[in-house]
Amino acid sequence: MPVIISGFEQKRITVASQDGPIEIACQVGGNGPPILLLHGFPQTKAIWEIVAPELAKNYTVVVSDLRGYGESSKPHGKVDHTSYSKRAMAADQHAVMKALGYEKFFLLGHDRGGRVSHRLAMDFPESVLRLMVLDISPTLTMYDKTTMEFAKGYWHWFFLIQKEPIPETMIGANPEFWLKNHMGRHAGTGIFTPQRWAEYLAGVSNAQSMHAMCEDYRAAATIDLVHDRADRAAGKKLTIPLRVLWGEHGLVNKCFAPIADWEAVAQEVSGKTLPCGHYIPEECPEELIADAQKFFDV
Repeated sequence: MPVIISGFEQKRITVASQDGPIEIACQVGGNGPPILLLHGFPQTKAIWEIVAPELAKNYTVVVSDLRGYGESSKPHGKVDHTSYSKRAMAADQHAVMKALGYEKFFLLGHDRGGRVSHRLAMDFPESVLRLMVLDISPTLTMYDKTTMEFAKGYWHWFFLIQKEPIPETMIGANPEFWLKNHMGRHAGTGIFTPQRWAEYLAGVSNAQSMHAMCEDYRAAATIDLVHDRADRAAGKKLTIPLRVLWGEHGLVNKCFAPIADWEAVAQEVSGKTLPCGHYIPEECPEELIADAQKFFDV
């Protein structure tokens, strides 16, 4: 049973794509300017269970499952991984907002959702008013600046991109062991409610979803880099305000310089660390809510 965010309405929206119709599961609540919240790996829209109701006091909040995750469609990946390119995943979410009647909106993404948000803002600059990303530097930067410390800490980046069905099969042998070791090494599993944990475990236990998650990473190491390099070669930068928050105890803080990294792809960047690890919406919800309300209050 998926987590239902208090006061939110469940919706399923079908959008067109190169892979055929894609159904995106989302929940909508609140009143005011629209804001789209996108989750990361290996999670779902349930990460916003604490944050979304507070933002809904001032905004119309849309929390959405990325394609391949949660209750959204899970097409099998193509050989070139384009089915899970951030371009394809971003187009899904843009179409969802358009279907809901929102031509322009604010955007907040954590982890993989932050990477989808980056691409959405690049590909649909007329739609995104302001962008906040959580605990990431740009994908191209993180690959280009990979160190031993980063590779050891984020080893899943290099494991999940291995050829199908190697990681899918290995994780499928014991999904709960994988999830506890992957998510627990960041902040322990105590930060997740039993209901949210059950939803995350259901995702990695589903063969189609786990394949989709691997394809998300395979795309990040291939076609996404092609798109990112093309933008940089063309001198294309985001012109909207971009804010980045990252955990002071996380690996992004140890291995990268998020503000400087984002300044390579955006003209107006601000940000700071928060007293937590990687899972900001669940570890530091109050700090995130306060910062988001201030940043998006324009």
